[in-house]
Amino acid sequence: MQTLLSVPENLASQFRALNISSDKDIFALSDPTGTKIGSGGGTAWLLAKYFEIKKNLSFDEFLRNEKKLIIHAGGQSRRLPAYAPSGKILTPIPVFRWSRGQSLFQTLLDLQKPLYEELLSVSSGNCNTLIASGDVLIISGQQFQQIPETDVVCAGIWADPHLASRHGVFFTPRENPGELKFMLQKPTHEKIEELTSDHLFMMDAGIWMLSDKAVKVLMKKCGWNGNSFENGLPEFYDMYSAFGSALGAEPHQPDPAVSELTVALLPLENGEFYHYGTSLELITSSEKIQNRIKDQRAILHHRVKPHPTLFVQNAQTDITLTGNNHHIWIENSHIGSKWKLKNHHIITGVPENSWNIEIPAGICLDIIPAGIDKYCIRPYAITDSFSGTVKQANWQECSLIKWFSHKKINIDEAGINPDEDIQDCKLFPLVGKDELTQKFVEWLLNFDAENRDHTKFWINCERWSATEISAKANLKRLFAQRVKFAWQSVPKLAENYKRSVFYQSNLKELAIGYAAKKLPLPQLSPTDISPLIVARQQMLLAEIERFKGNNPSPLESKAHQALQKFIYTTDNHHVNPQLNVFPDQIVWARSPARLDLAGGWSDTPPYCIQSGGSVVNLAVNLNGQPPLQVFIRTSPEHKITIRSIDNGVSETIENYNDITGYNDVESAFSIPRAALCLAGFHPDYNNKQFSSLSEQLREFGSGLEISLLVAIPKGSGLGTSSILAATILGALSDFCKLGWNDHDICNKALILEQMLTTGGGWQDQYGGVFPGLKHLSSQPGMQSKISIDWLPDTVFSKAEFKDCWLLYYTGITRVAKNILAEIVCGMFLNEGSRLRIADQIKEHAFTTREAIQKCNLHQTGLMIRKSWELNKNLDPGTNTPEIQSIVDQVDDDCLGLKLLGAGGGGYLLICAKSPQAGQKIKETLEKNPPNTRARFVEMEISNQGLQVSRS
Repeated sequence: MQTLLSVPENLASQFRALNISSDKDIFALSDPTGTKIGSGGGTAWLLAKYFEIKKNLSFDEFLRNEKKLIIHAGGQSRRLPAYAPSGKILTPIPVFRWSRGQSLFQTLLDLQKPLYEELLSVSSGNCNTLIASGDVLIISGQQFQQIPETDVVCAGIWADPHLASRHGVFFTPRENPGELKFMLQKPTHEKIEELTSDHLFMMDAGIWMLSDKAVKVLMKKCGWNGNSFENGLPEFYDMYSAFGSALGAEPHQPDPAVSELTVALLPLENGEFYHYGTSLELITSSEKIQNRIKDQRAILHHRVKPHPTLFVQNAQTDITLTGNNHHIWIENSHIGSKWKLKNHHIITGVPENSWNIEIPAGICLDIIPAGIDKYCIRPYAITDSFSGTVKQANWQECSLIKWFSHKKINIDEAGINPDEDIQDCKLFPLVGKDELTQKFVEWLLNFDAENRDHTKFWINCERWSATEISAKANLKRLFAQRVKFAWQSVPKLAENYKRSVFYQSNLKELAIGYAAKKLPLPQLSPTDISPLIVARQQMLLAEIERFKGNNPSPLESKAHQALQKFIYTTDNHHVNPQLNVFPDQIVWARSPARLDLAGGWSDTPPYCIQSGGSVVNLAVNLNGQPPLQVFIRTSPEHKITIRSIDNGVSETIENYNDITGYNDVESAFSIPRAALCLAGFHPDYNNKQFSSLSEQLREFGSGLEISLLVAIPKGSGLGTSSILAATILGALSDFCKLGWNDHDICNKALILEQMLTTGGGWQDQYGGVFPGLKHLSSQPGMQSKISIDWLPDTVFSKAEFKDCWLLYYTGITRVAKNILAEIVCGMFLNEGSRLRIADQIKEHAFTTREAIQKCNLHQTGLMIRKSWELNKNLDPGTNTPEIQSIVDQVDDDCLGLKLLGAGGGGYLLICAKSPQAGQKIKETLEKNPPNTRARFVEMEISNQGLQVSRS
């Protein structure tokens, strides 16, 4: 997927050198100098220039060869001058207080791209181009499974008429909101109300997806002949007033070439639209986003601002803002202790200073680096639009002509033409560092300030217009100052972690900077600390050590110990086991395996603790039996013997030290040893105290013989270890009269996984202990209460569907521990890309549930495919070349398939398109197995789950 940006010319020339984005594949370009070509022409220009660097491709091949994301961000930004030099698309946006994994250094572009990329990823093969606006942020609130297969797809948002009237508006038939009837550009509120008697309306979200055919129509409208523009440059053409108005069943301005294109609307049902088009919207949109989530459980820090419209980032601010201050944006600036602020300020670019200065209410200040060592000073009012001629326009809340008169400036002497556009008026003085003084800045900002020397200096000094500022600003100096201030603020955020977003931001990104810049390491207060904060801090320190080339393991262990401490608090660990069988009885526990259909990883701490989890899975017996079985009987010797029937090994435990060796995950008996601890066969977990295990077993009344049968290969991906743990715990509960119910057993299995330091979540044990097909979910916080909603299994069990489901053991295994460790580490560190995928995985479980409830095989199969794609996004190593070779053989006959389990597992679940396709898949893989171990395994839904009985 390639990103193409239309940006200001000055930025385009320096984009790569400025190292702005982590996405190295961004192609940035400006519109041709001195030519207005419109948004349609700008799109055509971008595509044409990108096409020039693609060798040996025809234009048709170029269009279909890769997905292209085009974002328009090259305007003059008259109404948001603070970010005109670098383009609104690179506006720094504060971390959302309810978010996890956002970057302290994020821009509007960083926040826009995930939605656009998601839409492109699910678009059809004929739809390869998405065009978006660079001054909006859309929060969609939904997952997209597929996009309508039409020539043009426009995303719409339900909005009130007042907001919609300032943008493009789609009108649709009331009975079919997906059909576009016509589009109007900025219709009046009255016109919208007039049309709503027969139509629904949606505001244009600024997201348009075009098929290759539609792109060629657009290009032709701009003068493209198939290989070049007829006049060397695109003709002026507007995407919205011309192209958009010609779309629909009854287009407002028909154009035969455009009107023949098929079009569909994509309603963003829960979509939210945030505009960053003006100075005031910079603050108000940020405020709305910050406050869109009010659930305090989602907000990690405890800061309550004096006013919600105060935003400070990438800045050194030595003053205290109070409730009297509001609507203030400070970025890339030093605000000294003697500054006095009021309200409605945007302050950017101010270098280090010792000024004693008061900024009038409503006034903004940009200081822009110019040349090697100069600065351009730009004051303006937050309401200034920089529109109209000099003799008509307002500036700093008064008539510009009045400002000149009050400052006793002769505009002829100053070389100013009263009929020129204010955007081109040379208003803004260039000064050296020594000339950038408090007094001169005050003279510029304060209407009533009079100083003949300053007036004379202003008239005689070099001045830039707003247009020249965008064209000539030294962006290298501007970005360098921003980076400097940003990293100066990071240790302060860390120190103030209880009231800052530090530990909810992307800590992996911060670890790189801490290591490279040798910043003081973040410390925690010794009291009143959440175990989760401790875990994140320790993992951050470990990651810093890793980037320094040191061993991070001790710190990683401390992070996991802190998480264990949190999970331990969900349970009472002190029990008193009592013999509960006759001497000749055997307790027999057996459990099915689980097939994870959707949502796996969202149940894994720490993610589920901060966000809750959502999983759909299925309990199955294999080859006619529950594959995990445990037998416990009494022994006359006061010791514990554990046997593995499938491995043919045994172990005798005679003292407490032998039991505590459970953290050796290579041992065949680490799970039963940890289970014995939880069952009270260790002083740390028993209500009583014994001098030895032998003494405890004598009081207990016998020794124990535990036999395990695991009829699943290791690394299978069927939840074996967690379900085995639950099965052992279930058997011990019955044998030792512990009284645990199924929920208790599952929670203790989660604790056991933490004891083993393998991590892991709760879905495996719940998937095996509880029968059938189910949707499991949890709320943020303690994970001791997992909700279970059983789903109809018709899509699996109905006669015409049953033979569509195949379970294939690939003979290829991966051990989940290392994979778990890497991904869980990313979760601790709030690694943004991983958390976004985990969020998608969690939401996908709800979509899968819906497909299953509708008994829709086709849709369920597609959901299985989507689960596999999401797992690969989270862990690209899941899909090895060996696995892909299997997939390639059968994929044409599949609705969906996925490897099972956290580690990619050994088992492949396949949903065939039909019973006949299922038979063809079986014949194909039986004829060409990947190895001598590969085989199909019979499966059936388990309607019992965990069963415990006695002889």
